[in-house]
Amino acid sequence: MPAPQSDSPAASLLRMESVTVSFDDLVALQPLSFEMQAGDTRVVLGAAGSGKTTLLKAALGLVKASRGRVYLFGQDITDLGERAMYDIRSRVGVLFQEGGLFDSITVAENVAYPLVNSKRLHLPPAEVDHRVEDALRFVELEHTLEKYPGELSGGMRRRVGIARAVVTEPPLVLYDSPTAGLDPITANTIMALIVRERDSQNTANLIVTQRYQDGQVMANFRYNRSSGQLEPISPNGSAANHGSNPRPTVFMVMKEGGVVFEGSQAELEASTDSYVSKFVPKHS
Repeated sequence: MPAPQSDSPAASLLRMESVTVSFDDLVALQPLSFEMQAGDTRVVLGAAGSGKTTLLKAALGLVKASRGRVYLFGQDITDLGERAMYDIRSRVGVLFQEGGLFDSITVAENVAYPLVNSKRLHLPPAEVDHRVEDALRFVELEHTLEKYPGELSGGMRRRVGIARAVVTEPPLVLYDSPTAGLDPITANTIMALIVRERDSQNTANLIVTQRYQDGQVMANFRYNRSSGQLEPISPNGSAANHGSNPRPTVFMVMKEGGVVFEGSQAELEASTDSYVSKFVPKHS
């Protein structure tokens, strides 16, 4: 099987074409189409049961499209079997709900898991250790190598989950409710790390969440490599002080398996749809 060519900045990392997912008579995902390239951010909002997690599973081939086509890195994965999907999925980073860590192994072993189980990378043990340390340093948890997940706070476990999601340096990362159950300060820390990863590596991010604030951080801040800080995006669309031209964040709102809104933050805030407006905090 030839390796898909996705190194070009304009190459498609994820494309869904009129994808429908059904379980017997239940339609879990209505016809859905979008495309993501390097550096793109999509924030998917919606109530519980609206189809957000099904969307992520369909993107990974964990649930099969009943109709339509799904492409990862330019390759049609719609009808591929599990063996063929294994190597393709290894190129996608995933942060599961609640972090999805293995409680019986250490933090270092959790983060190393995608590396030591990759048939694509074939890294020697010393390189695995180096990458694990770098990933944990990135989330400011390098001191937790020998700890177990049960010894960490919820926010720290989520940060370890991010380290595991990005340790293979994937071009595409899927985040399933990255801030669920966290206090606002910790939630903002998590989102700041995701912004930093996106802008450091030009990573594409598909984020499902119930928190509009998560999308606000992604849409309004960029990471400045020179200063090592997050900076607000100016009204002309450039990041303050270093003139980058970030790709705008796209918001999607889902209801009963379908997309009822797709657009910019400004368009989302201007929507008069009663369901869509539930996800935008009202300002007095």
